[in-house]
Amino acid sequence: MDSNALALFVDIVEAGNLSEAARQLKMSRANISYHLSQLEKSLGLQLMRRTSRRVDLTEAGQRLYRHGKVIREEVMAARESVAMLGKGLHGQVRLSLPTGFGHMVMSDWLIDFKRQYPDIALNVLFDNRVDDLLREEVDVAVRVMSEPPQQMVATELASVRYVVCASADHAKRNPMPDRLDALARCPLITSAVSGRELRVSAYRRNERQELTLRPTLASENFQFLREAILAGLGVGLVPDYVVKPDLASGRVVTALDTWRLSIFGTRMYLLRMPDRYQTVATRTLIDFVVRKARHWAR
Repeated sequence: MDSNALALFVDIVEAGNLSEAARQLKMSRANISYHLSQLEKSLGLQLMRRTSRRVDLTEAGQRLYRHGKVIREEVMAARESVAMLGKGLHGQVRLSLPTGFGHMVMSDWLIDFKRQYPDIALNVLFDNRVDDLLREEVDVAVRVMSEPPQQMVATELASVRYVVCASADHAKRNPMPDRLDALARCPLITSAVSGRELRVSAYRRNERQELTLRPTLASENFQFLREAILAGLGVGLVPDYVVKPDLASGRVVTALDTWRLSIFGTRMYLLRMPDRYQTVATRTLIDFVVRKARHWAR
């Protein structure tokens, strides 16, 4: 069996249809169709049923795809291993980080990574979407959520704790909330959309409550939120890492500490697609981030 034809077959399956495979591989659709027909002819079996929008695998096609994917990845790994002989780690990784944790915590990690692996090129996006992984724009994403998407491989990195906080000066001039429902009467600074209702889950032992709040100042820029809290513009509802140094110095104080609060989720995951080949550079970055996150979470 022609290994190139087998790899092409796997690419067609993962693209979803012949036209998309042709676009991704920069080949004509007629050329893709010809090579697929030649593979089926050599095997004496139909591998997929074509329609204008998608391909459906036959039982033979499903079996060949499972084996072909493993073989293709082994060939890619072999090529990469040989290419790296006598060289240091190199390659390129495209990763997507959440706007808050990415800027305020992970930036230092990635600078450390680049010092250790200068020949690995990093393309870093700061975004809170998940669909960029599905659209194959990135190799790895880090996201805060309640549960990871089922179609992705997820590694839990850490827990995220939200705090109700304000500057020490603001707390002297204004009463801090001492009950959950008092949050609704505070000028709220958070990462939701300003002027829209915000659903917050609150947990304490066996008790659970849902709050509906309307932020008066909101942004996805967590450094801006921190500056707004320090300026005394209101009560913040932010992850604790946003104001960690300010809590330690006494510039910021907290309230409602017996409650565990959640807006977008309380767990942070590293996400990747299960059927995407991981280069040595990608695996090295993943291992590095997991180690850093677990040390940070202690």
